[in-house]
Amino acid sequence: MTTTAATNSLATPGYTYSPTSATDSNSVTTTNAAQAQDRFLKLLVAQMNNQDPMNPMDNAQMTSQIAQINTVTGIQGLNDTMKNMATQMSAMQVLQAGNLVGHGVLAEGNQLAFDTEAQTAVGAVQLDAAATDVKIQVSTAGGQVIDTVSLGKLAAGQHGFSLDSSKYPADTPLKFTVVAKNGADPVAATPLMRDKVVAVGSGADGALSLTLLNGGSTPYSSVRAVL
Repeated sequence: MTTTAATNSLATPGYTYSPTSATDSNSVTTTNAAQAQDRFLKLLVAQMNNQDPMNPMDNAQMTSQIAQINTVTGIQGLNDTMKNMATQMSAMQVLQAGNLVGHGVLAEGNQLAFDTEAQTAVGAVQLDAAATDVKIQVSTAGGQVIDTVSLGKLAAGQHGFSLDSSKYPADTPLKFTVVAKNGADPVAATPLMRDKVVAVGSGADGALSLTLLNGGSTPYSSVRAVL
């Protein structure tokens, strides 16, 4: 059996590979703007050379046309500047958020975190309004409720809780559901889980995102507190 070594197709004689860079794109944009302005000025000069001597071009009209081309060129330059600033700000956000790596956070989610030494399960809840009765329902990944704990009366805002996990199945991910009421009326509640930041980055839209140990990739806007 004969083995043939693969060759590099970019080494073909007479062919030069030149990848397009961001600098090349900016140069093309600048050149196009300069060419457009040059064409406009040439047309304006031609118009002035061929104008009717008995009915010459109005000075105000000529000034208006020059102002228009300058405005278009200025807006294009401003757009390029704003894009560069947005890119730089996104990079700075990622660098600054790097300090969060290794820290605990409270993020939107319903997975319980466990302290094996203290045999407790912890989480938090954000209440939109005061509630006279708040309950935490603990369930398996399949949805089977294995425990219900009452937190009693709570005011609006963020509240942490700690549950006795000694009776829960070991090495099994558990979730929790918040049931809050004010009298007979339900109260909107957001479950918050404790997690750990393992990496930071930015999405396709440039928004800052965190990679959590248990929660995976999470928008930074979903983080409610840094522990």
